Order: sequence, then structure tokens, then C-alpha cells
Amino acid sequence: MKHFYLIILLLAFPFVHAQTKTDSITLVPQTQINAAQRLLSGNYGSAVTVGAYAEMLYNQPEGDNGELDVQRMVLLFGYRFNDKTQFVTEVELEHVNEVFVEQAFINYAVGSNISLRGGLMLVPMGIVNEFHEPTTFNGTERPSMDNAIVPTTWREIGVGVAGRFNDINLGYQAYVFNGFKSTEANGAGGLSGFLGGSSGLRGGRQKAIQSTVDSPTLSTKIEYYGISGLRLGMSTYFGKTQAEDDIETLDGANIGIAMLGIDARYAYDRFTARGQFINASLSDTDAYNTATGKDLGSALRGFYVEGAYNLLPMDKEQKLYVFTRYEEYDTHAGTAGNLVRNDAYNRTDVTTGLTYHLAPGVVLKGDYQFRSNASDVTDVKDRLNFGIGVWF
Repeated sequence: MKHFYLIILLLAFPFVHAQTKTDSITLVPQTQINAAQRLLSGNYGSAVTVGAYAEMLYNQPEGDNGELDVQRMVLLFGYRFNDKTQFVTEVELEHVNEVFVEQAFINYAVGSNISLRGGLMLVPMGIVNEFHEPTTFNGTERPSMDNAIVPTTWREIGVGVAGRFNDINLGYQAYVFNGFKSTEANGAGGLSGFLGGSSGLRGGRQKAIQSTVDSPTLSTKIEYYGISGLRLGMSTYFGKTQAEDDIETLDGANIGIAMLGIDARYAYDRFTARGQFINASLSDTDAYNTATGKDLGSALRGFYVEGAYNLLPMDKEQKLYVFTRYEEYDTHAGTAGNLVRNDAYNRTDVTTGLTYHLAPGVVLKGDYQFRSNASDVTDVKDRLNFGIGVWF
């Protein structure tokens, strides 16, 4: 709990207004926008906007063969029907041979401080789930706790509102989504589960692939921009998981989820910092584990803090950040019933390295990760990483 209070002190209180214009990819937290927001704001009178971002990585675990991978190539398309109505989509190719639609939604600007949205959208939880373009974060890989707990990239089909009140520097988002898929019939009269101890909720992301919906979920985020260089966010997510009609009433078919995220980003002169805390409380996990044979925890919790310093003069277009990120994340922060806590799921990563912004939208990265867990019998290997990222 001491880490929880530390993060609460470091962090406090999403959305850049849809018509905010930018002609470059900024690193300033208050004005930074993600790919979808850039499409919405970057038409400049043209009906069609096209862009992309991509990451090519090299990972070298200690003592093992290295891996080279075009981890992702995302094609971005935006279309402006009129001054109020736009469509945004992102088509992602992962590892060269997998294709997903990451986003596909309509944005209708009702007024200066509110837009209606509907379609496949990112769930606004934490920082990286919305800002995962390679030029927007330090480190070759995204923070591990975002993959294990948030879980990035988390997107579902829904409807909602987004906007910003400029006079009080407050942005907001609120959506009703379909939720994680928890179970399916296994053909033997029992249940197979998609959720588990190590990866938490990650296996339940439906990604708009013939998604089933039983009970909708509610996702919200508010952000505050009123202090120079500082961006503060608070996210919530409440609801139940989803199961097919023939099994949704079975004991253990679904679980309840209550998730809270607090994040902060700061920049002053050559220094930048960010931090994030995520806590997910899960209900009915004892029945779920009994029905599926899984080891899902009843609480998922993690945080990270990161600092970076630009080694190049401020008047230079290029930037060279040296950074260090410390993160702790535990997918067995709580367990229910007879489930024994697995200390291997209580993990700590320290990542340190360089991020070289060769030009706005082009980044070279290199870092080393010191990785460990709380188990006395299992361990994870440290890892050397290099990467190239682009965004335009």
C-alpha cells in the first residue's frame, strides 16, 4: 500500500478538442495528440487524410537468441463529410502476417465542447492505451504493466461523448462499451476461460471480432491541462464480462470489473516525467476459476514512474532523451477463495536507455531492461532492445 500512496501523491487528475490544429508531432503533454485526434484535427479543408505509424524492433533476452520483428504497421485514414461529421479508422498489420482494425468510428461535433462518437474506439485507460504511437513514449517496448493490466491495446465497440471545456482546461470522455469476453462452452458441458493469472484480462479483449455483448460497460476519463507543462488524468471502467447466451447464466461464467487509473505527464525545459497507477478489482473470481480451471486474481495493480532528460540544446529540432522507468505490477495483487497467490506474477521492471528523435515523427530507440519477480523458484530474463519508429 505504500506504493499506492506514493503514486496518489505523484499523480492526480481526455481529450484534446477535436478541432485543435497542429502541424507537427509535439512532445508537450498539454498539447500532445494521438493518431486519431491528429486525423480529426488535420484535414485543413481536405476531405481525406492519410497517415501511418510503425515499429521495427530487436529484442535480445539474456542468454537467448534475439528476435527481429516488424511489430506493427498501422495505416490511418480519416474522411471529413462536413464541418461536423468525420470518420476515423486505423488498420493494423502485426508481425507482418496478422491484420486487425484498431479503430473505426464516427465523430459528430455537436458543439464547441462536445462530440458524439460511435464505433470501434480505444478505451481511455491510462496513458499508453491512447498514446501508443512510437514517438510518444520512451522505451523500445511499451510499459509492461500496460500490457498486463490495462491491457494495451484495448479497444471495443461503443458509443459516447468526448470534448473539452477550454475555459476550465478540462477534457472528458464517457463511453458505453461491450466488455471483455470471459468464457465459452468447451463442448464437454463445462466452460473454457479467456482470463488468467499471468495476463489478467488481456485474453478477453474482443477487438470487434464478432463481439458478444450481454451487459454493457461504462468507461470514463477526465483530464486537466490548467498548469503549464502538466497533464493530469483519471480514468474509470465499470461493468461485467460477456458470455454467450447459452452459458451466461452458469455459475462462474462472468466476473465483475471495477478499474481505476490515475496518470500524469510533465515537461519543463529539457526535463520530462510521467507516472501511472492502475488498480482493477474483480468480483466472482472464485466461481470463475472453479468453473474454468484458471487462476485469475481478484485484484490487478501496478504503477510506474519515469524521468527523462534531453541531452541536446532546446533550439535543436532533434532531441536525445536519456530516460529511466521503474515499474511494479502484480496480476495476483489479490486472490479469492482457495487460489494461492503466485509470486511470479508480482513483477518489477527497470528500463533505462536512449530515445533519439531524428526528426518530428522519426525515432530511434535503445534500452536495457532489468526484469525480476518476487518468486524464489522462477525468474525472468533481462533484455536488450533496439527499435525504429515512425509516425506521419
